Amino acid sequence: MPPKLTILFFSAIFCLNTSKAQTFFELQSNFTQIDLPKYPSKVAVSLNHSNNEFEVAINKGKLTIIKKGNENTNCNLKLSNGTLVGIDNGEWGGQLLFKPNDGKKKNIEVHKGNIKFIFRYRDKIYFIESLAHLSISEGALFQLIPAKNGFSTTKLIDFGDAPLAFTIFNNKFLIATYDNFYTVSNFKKQLVVEKAFWDGLYPNSLAVLNDKDVFIGMRGGVAMLDLTTGSLKFYKYNYE
Repeated sequence: MPPKLTILFFSAIFCLNTSKAQTFFELQSNFTQIDLPKYPSKVAVSLNHSNNEFEVAINKGKLTIIKKGNENTNCNLKLSNGTLVGIDNGEWGGQLLFKPNDGKKKNIEVHKGNIKFIFRYRDKIYFIESLAHLSISEGALFQLIPAKNGFSTTKLIDFGDAPLAFTIFNNKFLIATYDNFYTVSNFKKQLVVEKAFWDGLYPNSLAVLNDKDVFIGMRGGVAMLDLTTGSLKFYKYNYE
């Protein structure tokens, strides 16, 4: 995986409160708040064709933004007896494989489909399937259950849209899909934003400041979401 390039002159550093979060963007000459770009406006089309994608994260209580480079889209999760490998080949399909530590044993295909995320939660294993291609946008959350001769899977939530960015905060799943934004508590989904402006901007990461404020990294800039109201702001990277 190629190293990601940190853009130091616009990395965010602030305490976890809303006013500081807003001040960060107000003071950065590289980002400007604009009206939410909706396709097929010229601004939305320009952002869709942007070569700049930004990834957000919280590191030691501070927001950082990096320019996202090309990277392997596969994901994995190590188990005691092997490794789960999620493969996402987009329109060409994908799969979830189990690769045993014992090299003499064959790989096991656990599930067919593009695997976006594999993770543990409360000592259980889950994965998220996602496909966004042409008119298709779909995805779901599954539980992976170890069985005697491999694994079984159970679909828990169908999103009806392609999950693109995911994180867990205070036992709540936060998921930005191609068109929408959901939270999931006790495996019940709640729609926070419907038909968001970012279709075509491909959200790639979430940075959660608190129960209210969430940053979303995507093509062309960074969005800020208020979870309590569903309101959005978009900060466009100026060097387009």
